[in-house]
Amino acid sequence: MRHGNKINHLGRTHSHRDALLKNLAISLIQYKRIETTLAKAKELRKYVEPLITKSKNDSTHSRRTVFSYLQDKEAIKTLFGEIAEKVANRNGGYTRIIKLGTRFGDNAEVALIELVDYNEALLTSVEEKSTKTRRSRRGGKKAEGAVEAAPVADESSAEVVEEAPAVEAVVQAAPAVEEAPEAPAAEGEETKEA
Repeated sequence: MRHGNKINHLGRTHSHRDALLKNLAISLIQYKRIETTLAKAKELRKYVEPLITKSKNDSTHSRRTVFSYLQDKEAIKTLFGEIAEKVANRNGGYTRIIKLGTRFGDNAEVALIELVDYNEALLTSVEEKSTKTRRSRRGGKKAEGAVEAAPVADESSAEVVEEAPAVEAVVQAAPAVEEAPEAPAAEGEETKEA
């Protein structure tokens, strides 16, 4: 029974598991996004998030503590430099795990783990959503014949405002085409009904 055993050993010895998590953490810091199995991604999250929290305090002690886990000078520079700046205002949750389905060879669940502040596509979509305002639908659409008088800001928009009534006048001046009434049927001719 595994009562209270929260750690997923990932089928490895202690030293092998530590080396695996260290290498995954270095790759995540270097590339900002890596693809791995879901179990490894969940364990990596537990391993790397405390290190990112430590990096927010740039002191010799915190650098040495993080270096004892990673043992890679370039990763330490990146972590305490650019990553610490981006996550300075975030209180936690520095990583995101996105499930990608299963792997073809062994049917293992594959996931993408990424640093939250580095997903540019998602950040731009969040900014676009925040700039849009919600409008009421009660006003409805304006009547087709009505033209709003807009304030003229420059000459190019003035031309558009001046041309709009002219087009509308042409439409109103065109005679309406009506269908001619049908002539009554002559005597002897029968109308065929379907």
